[in-house]
Amino acid sequence: MQNSFYSVTGAMVTQFNRLDQISNNLANMNTNGYKEHKSVVGDFMRIYRQKRDDLPLQNHTKEAAAFLNRSINRVPHIVEEYTDFSVGPMKKTGNPLDLALGEDDLFFAVETPAGVRLTRDGSFKLDENGRVVTKEGYPVLPAGYFTNKQPLHLPAEAINIKIDESGRVEYMDQTALDVPVYVDKLMVVRVDTRSLKNEGNNLFALEGGKNGEEFDIVNRTSAVYQGMIEVSNVNPVREMTQLIETNRLVEMYQKAMNAQMDDLNNDAINKLASVRA
Repeated sequence: MQNSFYSVTGAMVTQFNRLDQISNNLANMNTNGYKEHKSVVGDFMRIYRQKRDDLPLQNHTKEAAAFLNRSINRVPHIVEEYTDFSVGPMKKTGNPLDLALGEDDLFFAVETPAGVRLTRDGSFKLDENGRVVTKEGYPVLPAGYFTNKQPLHLPAEAINIKIDESGRVEYMDQTALDVPVYVDKLMVVRVDTRSLKNEGNNLFALEGGKNGEEFDIVNRTSAVYQGMIEVSNVNPVREMTQLIETNRLVEMYQKAMNAQMDDLNNDAINKLASVRA
């Protein structure tokens, strides 16, 4: 097989992976709090140069070449995948249980069957038991959850729910409309976004198996916005442009593969077969 065929095949596989990523971003364009997934494409030589100091042989001599297939030196690979946690546009809803966070490293904490997880999707609601929950029914946690193990709860008589910029939750009692009743404070967590692992459904976990007790709970913040929702930070124009570009690259690589396997091989076979001894 021609060496150039390896490069074309690797390039096509890379573009297929990019297509999956772009399609996922476009499918979640209207998902509240969704964060765009991105990738970095490099070649095998770049990966080798970054990692060669970890190999038994540090040079590119004949002995070191055993660790490096020269025929795939320039094959493109997705060398890194990451999530863009930049703050998305805010949409006003007027719903008192719709909340948005104005800083990209802040998250709400929710209780899931797999444990405490983090989310940027603040479209909350009340369930039949008066708990503040996500759309999936996961309880939203207050700042004191790890002490009392109780999720955020609002009584049935609560009206005029107010959540200020620090996450402090209050409501007015129907029997005493002039005195606000303090409930609790939302658990707002600040994390290094590089340490987050995406688990789907807008949920993130800390890598390394860290549990909720190790979260850096923010005591003072002015980044909680009531009656607002953070929408997806996906740029549809850019994603559609990348989708068109990727499709064209796949078509180009397909033509190159056909030229390698069909045209060149066919010519070689016919011409070699016609040569007289």
